[in-house]
Amino acid sequence: MRVILDDSGEPVPETARRAVRDVLRAAGRELGVGPGDVVVRFVGREQMQALNARWRGRDAPTDVLSFPLGVTAPDGRRHVGDIALCWPVALEQARRRRHPPEREAALLALHGLLHLLGWDHETDDGEMDTLERRLRRRLLEPAGDPR
Repeated sequence: MRVILDDSGEPVPETARRAVRDVLRAAGRELGVGPGDVVVRFVGREQMQALNARWRGRDAPTDVLSFPLGVTAPDGRRHVGDIALCWPVALEQARRRRHPPEREAALLALHGLLHLLGWDHETDDGEMDTLERRLRRRLLEPAGDPR
């Protein structure tokens, strides 16, 4: 799985970009995603609020949104989907949870990937949460405050 990062909307430190790229690649291998592209767009508060209002009817910023596509290009490569990650919200959550912002970005990206792949914690009786906890244990360094 190829991970394409776009921080033109909200500049993000290279350490956070690397953490997101690494966790998504590892999760893609673990989950057997195969060839395909995932685009992560780092956005600011205002852009995230607009996306959340348009697509979920909630007029407030959120931490991460997923836009599954599953489209296959003429060359056979699949575009799995896009993840919008709000860097300012990630920074606030990292401070509150007392872990590095890079970890928070990786946690959010992992959560977003699971949504791209069809998992939905709001409707699945805990299956996504169980899978996400297992992947965190396998792919991320331990931290004090679990998400």
